[in-house]
Amino acid sequence: MPGLTIKSKIYNNSIELVLDIIGGKWKILMIWQLKDGEKRYGELRKSLPKITHKMLTQQLRELERDEIILRKVYSEIPPKVEYSLTLLGKSVIPVIEMLLEWGEEYRSVFK
Repeated sequence: MPGLTIKSKIYNNSIELVLDIIGGKWKILMIWQLKDGEKRYGELRKSLPKITHKMLTQQLRELERDEIILRKVYSEIPPKVEYSLTLLGKSVIPVIEMLLEWGEEYRSVFK
């Protein structure tokens, strides 16, 4: 029997939910890039040089859908779009910091 339903998606447990929202190769890195403030698309692309245009766009849309980031469009020509973390997005920063600490500890085992 499923554990929870969020936005019409059924998850067996909270781990599945977390992985759906911030899992994958790029989402945590994108959130980390936004932790210090808003960035434009090009700035995000430069900070993640190996990400493709398609993947960056897809991941930004998913993070926006899941209310982790906010997309602000300015009505000017050419259009200006900025991305920033929502309060919910900011709440995941301590979790990412703990993952960073764990990564450092893990890495020290192999020195």
